[in-house]
Amino acid sequence: MKVTIFGATGKIGQHLVKQALEAGHAVTAFTRSPEKLKTSLKGLRLVTGDVLDPLAVETAITGQDAVVCALGMPLMNGDGLREKGTKNIIHAMKTTDVRRLVCLSGMGAGDSFRLLPPRYRYFIAPFFMRRVYRDHERQERLVKTSGLDWVIARPSSFVEKLNLGSYQHGLESPSKGLKYKIAQADVADFLLRQLSDDTYLHRTPSISC
Repeated sequence: MKVTIFGATGKIGQHLVKQALEAGHAVTAFTRSPEKLKTSLKGLRLVTGDVLDPLAVETAITGQDAVVCALGMPLMNGDGLREKGTKNIIHAMKTTDVRRLVCLSGMGAGDSFRLLPPRYRYFIAPFFMRRVYRDHERQERLVKTSGLDWVIARPSSFVEKLNLGSYQHGLESPSKGLKYKIAQADVADFLLRQLSDDTYLHRTPSISC
């Protein structure tokens, strides 16, 4: 499959690129800083550009089979990059007739806020995650109304290493057994599975260890 990955040099994006190439996909990595992409695997096409540039986004998507959007910003940034960038991605996908969109959001966005443990709901979310959730929720609205074949994944807090392969997905109610953490590599694994799995088509599964 030919896949374009936005946010390719981010914490999740690096794993997405590596795992997608290892799985045999032809990967187009879209980034402003290609020097940050730490891989030498074959099958990689680099497109340097800004997700806020509609023409650059369209160039990266043309001729592809699917798109994974893993855009990220610092916690306290209020520029709304996810929303603005996703708007350009959706427009380009419609223009180039690419249907499959897998989008990275976060547990706590929208109706998944109720899944968070009390310390997240009453302290971490209001004081540290407010801008992130607002951006994700606006991003999600664009995706849900896009008319595309979409899946929105909502991981809990991701860390570099944590019991790879042991995560849960499709969470719909709070669970006392959850650690509310997930390995970055596992987030990437779940996102890539959604490229061809329709289990969560037009749904917003939460994932966590």
